[in-house]
Amino acid sequence: MSLLVVGLSHRSAPVSVLERAALAADAQAKLVQDTVAAEPATEAAVLATCNRIELYADVDKFHAGVAELSTLVAQHSGVGLEELTPYLYVHYEDRAVHHLFSVACGLDSMVVGEGQILGQIKDSLARAQELHTAGRLLNDLFQQALRVGKRAHSETGIDRAGQSLVTFGLEQLAAGTDVQAWAKGRKALVIGAGSMSSLAAATLARAGVAEVVVANRTQDRAERLAQILSEAADTDVRARAVPMDAVALELTRADIAVSCTGATGLVLTAAAIAGAVEGRTGEPTAADGDGRTAGTGVRPAPLPPTSIGTDDGCPLEVSAVQGATGFSVMGEAAVAGIDAATLEQHGAWVDNGTVDRRDAARRTPEADAELITALAATAATAGRIPERRRPEPVTGTSRPAPVLFLLDLAMPRDIDAAVHRLAGVRLVDIESLAEASADAPMAADVDQVRRIVGDEVAAFGAAQRAAHITPTVVALRTMAADVVASEIARLDGRLPGLDDRQRGEIRQAVHRVVDKLLHAPTVRVKQLAAEPGGAGYADALRTLFDLDPETVAAVSRAGDSTENEARNRGPA
Repeated sequence: MSLLVVGLSHRSAPVSVLERAALAADAQAKLVQDTVAAEPATEAAVLATCNRIELYADVDKFHAGVAELSTLVAQHSGVGLEELTPYLYVHYEDRAVHHLFSVACGLDSMVVGEGQILGQIKDSLARAQELHTAGRLLNDLFQQALRVGKRAHSETGIDRAGQSLVTFGLEQLAAGTDVQAWAKGRKALVIGAGSMSSLAAATLARAGVAEVVVANRTQDRAERLAQILSEAADTDVRARAVPMDAVALELTRADIAVSCTGATGLVLTAAAIAGAVEGRTGEPTAADGDGRTAGTGVRPAPLPPTSIGTDDGCPLEVSAVQGATGFSVMGEAAVAGIDAATLEQHGAWVDNGTVDRRDAARRTPEADAELITALAATAATAGRIPERRRPEPVTGTSRPAPVLFLLDLAMPRDIDAAVHRLAGVRLVDIESLAEASADAPMAADVDQVRRIVGDEVAAFGAAQRAAHITPTVVALRTMAADVVASEIARLDGRLPGLDDRQRGEIRQAVHRVVDKLLHAPTVRVKQLAAEPGGAGYADALRTLFDLDPETVAAVSRAGDSTENEARNRGPA
C-alpha cells in the first residue's frame, strides 16, 4: 500500500486561497485523469468540498508522488505552485488513512460532527469509479471511510458536537436567538438547487419560515425542489420556483437569502444587495469603503462633529494626520509620517508648554531619527505613545438592525464580501463561519470517535497488508496442486493396474499431506503480514518456494479485476 494524499483545507489555508483554488466538476474529473496518467500514480480520486481540496492516489514513489500531485493540484486549481505550496499538507500510508477516516467522521470539518461530508465522500468515490481511476486500494479506502463515518454517527453522540454548515450558518444569522423563533413567519429565498441548497431549503422549512422561493439556472430543478418542499409531510411551508432573472425582485421581498451555486463569479453584488435593502426600507444603506452609499454613488450625511483638534494653536495639521492615521491627535498620533520636530511641538502644546521653532528647524536628520526611534520603542513597550492628557472620545454611530439576512455557503463565494459593510444587512459566509467555529465547544463524544478512528485505521492497515500476501499464498497453493497432479499422473503411468477407488484414495492422501504441510505456514504468514512491517513476508515466501513473480502478479490482477467489477457497481 502506497497511499498518498496532497491537499489543502480550512485548517491550512485562508478562505481567500480556498476560494481561488476551488475546482468545478469538470476540473475535478480532469485532475484525476491526469493523475493516473502521470508516472507515479496508478489510482486517483479527488475530494473537493466548500472547505477542502484533496487528491488521493496510489503511488509507487513517495517524493516523486508528492511533487507530481502538488503540481497537478496547482495546475488545475489555477493557483501558482509557489503560492499554493505553503498551504498544502501531505499524508502518507497509515497517516493518509487516518486523515480520511477523521474527515468522514466530521472531526476535520469546519463544524465538528457535521454529517454532510459522508455524502461528499460517496460522490467522490462514485466519480472515480465512473472515470475508472479507482482501483482496489481507493475502492477499499473510500468504502471503509463511509462505514467508519456511519459507525461514528451511530455509536457516539458526535452529532451533538456539531451540525451541518446550513444549521450552523442559520444559528450565526440568528445571533444567539433560537433559530425557530427567529425564522418563524419569515420569507426565504434559496439560490441554487444542488445538494447544499436543497438542505438549506429543507432546514428553513422545518425551522418554520412561511415561504421558500427557489431560484436556479435550470428551471426544472428549481420547480422540482419547490414541489418536494410543498409536498413534505412535516411542514406547511409555501414553496415556489422562479428564474434567476427574478432574484433582484425576490430580494426586495425576502427576509432570508441563502446562496450556494457552482458559479465562478459573484451571484449577488454589493450594489444589488444595497438596492434590495433600499427597495424594502426606502432609505439608503450605510457607506462603503470610499465613503459613498453602496449602489447609489451618493455620500451619506457627515458624522457629528467632535472636539478633536479644535483647540487653538495645535501644531499638527489635524485633517491630514487624522485622515491618514486614524488616531486622535490628542496624544495618540502615529509615529510614521510625522517628523520629530512636529511631534516635539505637539507634545509641548499638549503640556501647555512652548518650543522655539527656530531650534526645531535646526534639528538634524540624525536627531530626528534618534527621537523617532525612542518614540517607537516607547510605543512598542507601552502599546501607545505616552500622553499627558486623555484623548477625548469620538462620537460613534450605531448600526441599524438587519432587515435582510444572507447566508453564503458557496466556494468560491456567491455574495460580495463588501456586503458585510452594508447597514441593514447581516451576511454569514464561509469565512465568518470558520471564525465562529474556531471557538465552538467540543463534545465529549469526540474522544470516543477518535478512538474509533484509531481502531479502524489499524484494522484497515492489517487487512491491506494481509491482502497483499494473499496472491503469493494462492500462487503457492496453485504450485502445490500442480505438483500433486503431476505426481498422480506419474503414478498412474507406473501402476496402471490400480482401479478408480485406489487411485482416489491415493490422490486424497497426497492432497491431505500437502494441505497439512502448507496450512500452518500460510496461516501464520498471513498473521505476520498483517502486522506493521510485515510486508516483507510475501517476498520471503516467494524466495523460499521459488515462486514465479509473474504468476503471483497474474493472480493479483485476476483478483483485482473481479473485486473491482463488484465494487464499481456503486459505493456503499
